[in-house]
Amino acid sequence: MIETSASPAISKSLNRLAFRRFARNRLALSSFLFLLILFLVTIFVDWLAPQHFAEEDFLATYLKPGEEGFLLGTDFLGRDVWSRILYGARISLTVAVCASLASFTLGVSYGMVAGYYGGRLDEWMMRFVDILNAVPPLLFVILIMVYFRAGNPEEFKGFKAIFYGWDSQLGGLLSIFIGIGLTSWLRMARIARAETLSLRRREFIEADLVQGFGTPTILFRRLFPNLLGTCIVAESVEIPSYIIFESVLSFIGLGVNPPVPSWGAMISEGLEGIRSYPHLILAPATAMTLTVLAFNFVGDGLRDAFDPKLQD
Repeated sequence: MIETSASPAISKSLNRLAFRRFARNRLALSSFLFLLILFLVTIFVDWLAPQHFAEEDFLATYLKPGEEGFLLGTDFLGRDVWSRILYGARISLTVAVCASLASFTLGVSYGMVAGYYGGRLDEWMMRFVDILNAVPPLLFVILIMVYFRAGNPEEFKGFKAIFYGWDSQLGGLLSIFIGIGLTSWLRMARIARAETLSLRRREFIEADLVQGFGTPTILFRRLFPNLLGTCIVAESVEIPSYIIFESVLSFIGLGVNPPVPSWGAMISEGLEGIRSYPHLILAPATAMTLTVLAFNFVGDGLRDAFDPKLQD
C-alpha cells in the first residue's frame, strides 16, 4: 500500500510543537495578546469610545491631554483624540485583515496553478507577475483611486457610479481594499509557486496522479494543506506593510473619507499644530507604531515556531 500523505499523528505532533515554541516566545505571545485586545476594542468601540469620532465641540478645541476629562486632548475641531484613536484602530485592522485575505487568496491560487501546470503556462503567468512588480505599488494604487474618485459624482455612470456609491458608504475603504489587494498578492504568488514546485515532485502527489485523482482534488486537498503553513507565516509578516500603506494613503489625502478617522489622516491633520500641540501627532503615531511592531513580533514568532530547522 502506497503512503500518500503524512500521518495525522505526526501532523498533530508538529502543530503542538510549533504551538509550544510560539508560547515560549514571550515577545510574540504578548504581542498576540495585545492584538487580540485591540481587535476586541475595535468590535466594541461604539460602546468603549467616550465620544463618536465625528462629534465636534468648538468650545473645546486644542485641549491638551488630561484637560477637562479628555484623556488625549482634542483636535482643531474639538474632537476627542482618544475616541478617534480607537475608531482609527478599526480602520487599520480592517485594512490589515481584508488586504491580507485578498493577498492570500489571489496569491496562493495564482501560484498554485502556475507551479502545478508548469511549462509555458507557468512562464507566461510569472512574466505577468514580473510586469506588475515593475510598477511602483504606490503609483498604481494612486492611479486606481484617482480614477474612481476624480470628477463630479453626479456625472458618474455605470460601474463607476455603483463603485463610488459603495465606496462612499464604506467611508472610502472599498477603494483602499481594491488598491492594496491588487498589488499585495505578487510576493505571495511567488512563494506559493515555489512551494508547489517543491511539493509537485513529492511521492504522495505522484501516487495521486497514478491513482487518477483529478486536478482540483490534488490542488485543494493535497497541495493546499501542505503549503498552507508556509503561506500563512509569510502573509503574517506582510500585514504591517498594509497598515503603513493605508496610513500613507490617508496622509496624502487618498485614504478614508473625512470625518472617518485614520491614524495616517490624524497625523496629517496634526502637522499644522505640531509645535504647540504635539499630542495630535504623537498619539496616532504611537498607536500605529505599537500595532505594526506587534504584528512584526507575531510574524517573527510564527516563522520561528514553524521553522523545521529549529530543534525543540
